[in-house]
Amino acid sequence: MPELPEVETIRRVIGPQIQGHTIREVLIRRPEIVAFPEAGEFCRHVSGETIRAAERRGKFLILLLENQSRILLHLRMTGCLLLTPQDWPQETHTHLIFELENRTQLRFSDPRRFGRFWLQKKDEPDPGSGISSLGPEPFSPKLTAAYLQGRLGKRKKAIKECLMEQGVIAGIGNIYSDEILFTAGIFPARPAESLCPEEWERLAAVIPERLAWFIETNRISPEDYLQTRGRDYRNTPFLQVYGHAGDPCPVCRTALRRMVIGGRSSVYCPVCQKTEPENRRPRRRVRATLP
Repeated sequence: MPELPEVETIRRVIGPQIQGHTIREVLIRRPEIVAFPEAGEFCRHVSGETIRAAERRGKFLILLLENQSRILLHLRMTGCLLLTPQDWPQETHTHLIFELENRTQLRFSDPRRFGRFWLQKKDEPDPGSGISSLGPEPFSPKLTAAYLQGRLGKRKKAIKECLMEQGVIAGIGNIYSDEILFTAGIFPARPAESLCPEEWERLAAVIPERLAWFIETNRISPEDYLQTRGRDYRNTPFLQVYGHAGDPCPVCRTALRRMVIGGRSSVYCPVCQKTEPENRRPRRRVRATLP
């Protein structure tokens, strides 16, 4: 599933190319991908409107229209957004096309068909997307150790699961929770309540640092993004632990291990990621030797 770094990459690639252009018409091949309103009203409302900008909130991509409406898009598992010339070969499972006035097409494809669009008109509440209930962005000054400890410090749930709760922090999923916890040296299955103040401080520092780093490593030109059909912009070569079970830890060379937490695969280092905080481990007794 595209997580915050991937969605931000799409915004940076496509946003500048569509800004200021008008949606001439909308072709919807699978009406169910428009969650709200019904597909016909969606088309009528956005056709003829100019795109002011593209923004991101958590894992949502947002197209701001001149009439103050917002098109919300969640890519879910396999959604892909491409800006193409009209004669560019269409991807299989292309479900929605925005025809722009400059003879380009903004196309949405999704093999598993989980991705969804919502239209939020000016001054209307969240149309059911869940975007209004998201927690702070990882780069927000609100994301402090005190905030994390206050929201999660009494939870018995595994810290990995807690980091993926979008109402606590927007944008972190299965992949980057592994990467964050590895860098912070925290065992992913530990109950959140077991973290000490120093570990909350580390998490508050590591979360924005890791996500910003992965956004930068994700950089790709619009030309390369189109040529690879939006498939070759992800951080797979740069991931330190996710997807690397059995490989040597990049720090200590111990074999990385895989476990399942909350139904999701998680990879960790049994040496670098401690099962309890430093200040709770028993001190090793040293026998004094008298001269």
